[in-house]
Amino acid sequence: MLTVDFDRLGIGPGTSVIDVGCGAGRHTFEAYWRGADVIGFDQSVSDLNDVETMLRAMRDEGHVPLSAKGEAVKGDALDLPYADESFDCVIASEILEHVPEDDRAIAELVRVLKPGGALAITVPRWLPEKVCWLLSDEYHANEGGHIRIYRADALRDKVLAHGLELTHTHHAHALHSPYWWLKCLVGTDKNDHPAVKAYHQLLVWDMMGRPLLTRTAESLLNPVIGKSVAMYFTKPAVNVATA
Repeated sequence: MLTVDFDRLGIGPGTSVIDVGCGAGRHTFEAYWRGADVIGFDQSVSDLNDVETMLRAMRDEGHVPLSAKGEAVKGDALDLPYADESFDCVIASEILEHVPEDDRAIAELVRVLKPGGALAITVPRWLPEKVCWLLSDEYHANEGGHIRIYRADALRDKVLAHGLELTHTHHAHALHSPYWWLKCLVGTDKNDHPAVKAYHQLLVWDMMGRPLLTRTAESLLNPVIGKSVAMYFTKPAVNVATA
């Protein structure tokens, strides 16, 4: 389930990509499948081990171009171990809401992005997230949980302050908002609750089959209750002075 729209990023063979806070690797795998040289970057060793295993399997089974490179790297998003202007594309999906020093993290995302490159950031949307917080403390008040609720314009301005340009914004995963509201209502750890199980089966059916009915419903609902907001930025290319 992708939150980032890869068709907007121009990712393909030869593109250098870093997926900061890659988690289970969904965006890392998509970039690799498209032929990019991608780094899945995270602080969780267990997640990165799984990502590395999948990258290796994709390569061994011939699901990626021979020129593509993929690796999993452990590190701190507040201190990325890469030189300035290292990547054509930087992805940070559903990570900033976990980071206390989000301004420092954003500065790092911008620092490693090449001029002319694309930055994609996604975070939980304000209204669906606010409902979750109101229904359940368990949803966010845990180690590594969400520590803030972003308003899209506030996050946008944090990035624009670094000189980037906003190119597009959209919302995603509207069908997931009611699922999380339901979990928050009955208890976030009660995955065996009949209503939660039934809704989860619906989501799996939607993700696996992508039927027209649910695709249409989500498209119509995304502007209203989309679970995530995605923003796309570009770093202005350096203007070379002419003699």
